[in-house]
Amino acid sequence: MPHTSYPSSYYAASANPVPARPELQGEVETDVCVIGAGYTGLSTALFLLENGFKVTVLEAAKVGFGASGRNGGQIVNSYSRDIDVIERTVGAKQAKLLGDMAFEGGRIIRERIAKYNIQCDLKDGGVFAALSAKQMGHLESQKKLWERFGHTQLELMDAKRIREVVGTDSYVGGMLDMSGGHIHPLNLALGEAAAVESLGGVIHEQSPAVKIDRGANPVVHTPKGRVKAKFIVVAGNAYLGGLVPELASKSMPCGTQVITTEPLSADLAKSLLPTDYCVEDCNYLLDYYRLTGDNRLIFGGGVVYGARDPSNIEAIIRPKMLKVFPQLKDVKIDFAWTGNFLLTLSRLPQVGRIGDNIYYSQGCSGHGVTYTHLAGKLLAEVLRGQAERFDAFATLPHYPFPGGRMFQVPFSAIGAWYYTMRDKLGI
Repeated sequence: MPHTSYPSSYYAASANPVPARPELQGEVETDVCVIGAGYTGLSTALFLLENGFKVTVLEAAKVGFGASGRNGGQIVNSYSRDIDVIERTVGAKQAKLLGDMAFEGGRIIRERIAKYNIQCDLKDGGVFAALSAKQMGHLESQKKLWERFGHTQLELMDAKRIREVVGTDSYVGGMLDMSGGHIHPLNLALGEAAAVESLGGVIHEQSPAVKIDRGANPVVHTPKGRVKAKFIVVAGNAYLGGLVPELASKSMPCGTQVITTEPLSADLAKSLLPTDYCVEDCNYLLDYYRLTGDNRLIFGGGVVYGARDPSNIEAIIRPKMLKVFPQLKDVKIDFAWTGNFLLTLSRLPQVGRIGDNIYYSQGCSGHGVTYTHLAGKLLAEVLRGQAERFDAFATLPHYPFPGGRMFQVPFSAIGAWYYTMRDKLGI
């Protein structure tokens, strides 16, 4: 079986040292078999181990190989569809439960970093940047909405104020969330994996799950071994493939592109982001950026439906970067990569159980850094018999993409084009 390494990226090039994690060979028994060593799987494993479960994690490639090790590194609260949309869909009672959890993922990340001394360049502060009066109005409403659910670390910024934290004239205003922030995402995953192992958890890399024997005593098969478990947690997200067919019909892998500059001088870096906050704009297909620990600018954006890899990522993203920061026109791009995330039609995560002993969480829809850490806590809770918060997500309505898998990509692209045109026209 070929060895799968990390794709070329700034994160892989600057990752902390890691131990060898051999592939699974032979048969093992465990309480919980977790499929996938990204944030969802690692968070679940860590919460379970802290509560006395025996846990084995299977990873098809390397820890954090997928979206967990390739994303923009931004700690962004709430979900890809905000609490008001959830409230209109499911009513006030269920929305209250989900709203109360909307800011928990970021707290979990900070608790993990502190408790397990994870070195991942944590910085506080995230900016939502408005490109139009309409978007500014949305941020004003969002601030009131979040404050209704007890989240108060927010500041609305006019054009003058946002210019103090983002060195561009692109924005009419914005909102600062001091409970937001940014991290080196792969190093966060690697640190969480080390924490899992420190508590007795076992992680097997290069060990893809190829088949699940369902029933009262489920078994997960890999090419050279198998895991007998009491429970299975499926946490593969966009990299799950066809392992669980009923999860594939209601989701679609999508790709996002990221570039990283060469190291910038301290003065240039400070001129771009004087307070070192991360930034995302308010467009439907948004752009996002931040500084790294060694003063590079990471800039990402765009969506490729169906997760095809573009032939020239820099050609797609560099013009977006220069539109915001034209002063970087002579700066070299050192890294360019793409990573897949899993999109659902509702843009809300899909959570549930299959039979009596297979649990899953997937479909963060581009909003996964914080949600996946919450998901791990919810999955651990339900395995301990505490189902209320898990069920609040599990009962959300979800639908297959119109036209089936053949047409989900073109239909989604048409929808994205419509909203992109609305952003450009300011309507």
